[in-house]
Amino acid sequence: MRGFFYGIEDLFVNYLLLPFDFLRELGENDWWLSNIVGWFFFLLGLGGFIYWMLQLKSSNDNNEEDKSISAHSYL
Repeated sequence: MRGFFYGIEDLFVNYLLLPFDFLRELGENDWWLSNIVGWFFFLLGLGGFIYWMLQLKSSNDNNEEDKSISAHSYL
């Protein structure tokens, strides 16, 4: 049973969390590249947010949602 938990530890520490170790080392060594990576993730999230809002707007413009009082049971 002990080997099972050590296997899980090995999986996470040596493989799955390796990108976080890279980002930690990057932040300590190169400030510019660290900020570029941060801005990349920020812009990626912003792009996803804008895409989602445009999809919601198009759904709202097509009147696809039932907005009557009895549309949801909790109302």
